[in-house]
Amino acid sequence: MSDAARGRLVVFEGAEGVGKSTQIGLLLDRLDEIGVPHLAVREPGGTALGDEIRHLLLDPARDDVTGRAEALLFMASRAQLVEREIGPALARGETVIADRFFLSTYAYQIVGRGLLEDEVRHANRFATGGLVPDLTLLLELPTGTGLARADARGGRDRMERSGDDFHARVALAFARYTDARWQAAHPECGPIERIDALGSVSEVAERIARTLAGRWPETFGALPRSHPMRR
Repeated sequence: MSDAARGRLVVFEGAEGVGKSTQIGLLLDRLDEIGVPHLAVREPGGTALGDEIRHLLLDPARDDVTGRAEALLFMASRAQLVEREIGPALARGETVIADRFFLSTYAYQIVGRGLLEDEVRHANRFATGGLVPDLTLLLELPTGTGLARADARGGRDRMERSGDDFHARVALAFARYTDARWQAAHPECGPIERIDALGSVSEVAERIARTLAGRWPETFGALPRSHPMRR
């Protein structure tokens, strides 16, 4: 398949409560407006198998999941999602918008849970078949702000209940991932752009739109000129 025919995989990442879901919803509305074919997926989930795994991973009552089991469950969901949904959409030339991908595994399971990086990277390569995101938009907020937002939504899921120290490690990990040296050492993650998630929903949406338009003006050039829908 030529690069021109292949679609693009754009991933939204960040710690808890940074506003990924809101911004993805706004972006999907704007892609509809400008006529860009797209598919939205989320991790874990996005397939029948993945949705069952999502329930296991996020169920607050299931407090017996080990770090290795957690990582492998995430990657099982990812493998199914790549083969059944993401791969076919890219082959059709669509833009795939993903709510999390394997950068979260690096932050939550390698750094947060303390798993060995080389082992997780090899397992993830097997799960993804070597698929590399075309761009990851990493939304960032000051430490603690995102969890406060998550608490305002309601009760925490199993991952959100992992403790303040765990989430502090995850936040520090994400902060490293926009460093050029880290990205050079982890080419399987593709390019990563930091998005300041402070400010109004519309302000953050415009930052995202301009980042996408700056990288691929032929596809996303109209995004900054359209108006984000209020939610």
